[in-house]
Amino acid sequence: MKLNNRLINFIAVLFLFFVAGSCEHSWEIEERDWELTWQDEFDTDGAPDPTKWACELGGGGWGNAELQRYTDESDNISIEEGVLKITAQRNGNMFTSARLISKGLFEQTYGRFEARIRLPYGPGIWPAFWLLGNDIDAAGWPQCGEIDIMEFRGQQPNIVHGSLHGPGYSGGSPITNSYGFENDRFDKDYHIFAIEWGEDFIHYYVDDRIYQEITFDEVEAEGDWVFDHPFYILLNLAVGGNYVGFPTDSTPFPQTMFVDWVRVYKEVQ
Repeated sequence: MKLNNRLINFIAVLFLFFVAGSCEHSWEIEERDWELTWQDEFDTDGAPDPTKWACELGGGGWGNAELQRYTDESDNISIEEGVLKITAQRNGNMFTSARLISKGLFEQTYGRFEARIRLPYGPGIWPAFWLLGNDIDAAGWPQCGEIDIMEFRGQQPNIVHGSLHGPGYSGGSPITNSYGFENDRFDKDYHIFAIEWGEDFIHYYVDDRIYQEITFDEVEAEGDWVFDHPFYILLNLAVGGNYVGFPTDSTPFPQTMFVDWVRVYKEVQ
């Protein structure tokens, strides 16, 4: 679903009114003990660790009318001084960027998935930290399930979004909520984006503040709960697309998504 800029800005204002109050809200969340199962601290300069990540390559819009072509070139993807850098470049009307996936290398059912990230900014800039069901090749999308831990519209630098996509609630109609700052921006510093996922819930966090609690019953009221099998991790920086609109003359390039680390845990039984 494509939204015009006026509608996007109106929705953003509504989000800000909501999240300003929701930061003080406290859910009754059960405390859990977590055991680290997988991590990448990006300690070695150069290309991403091929035992942990693969680069998805190519263009074609990726189902969202995106503009970029994904590459594995160092101008688009590199590790420097302990930080993963995913960089969108512009050359005239051509855009390149990168998309990392852990498919076939690391996949997990349930747990806590988190990353410490500093985001880019600007109209048409779309970074994301997310999960896809590992049965996507057989089941297809959205039957495989999608968990968007963090999505960001670069023209709204103080708001991030967390969403679920599945049968009956996908595309322009996900189960979603947002978290925002009144006097800060996500491109100015690092923040920790996380979910805690169990058999009948998915909780969303920014810097350990919970801002969304999605339950099995809520999902089943919309469609099918498909979050009961392994998912893999994705990190990418898109340019343009139905979710964010398209770059303008005011969008600066290059733009970089800085990832300090990614960590995954399982609950100790």
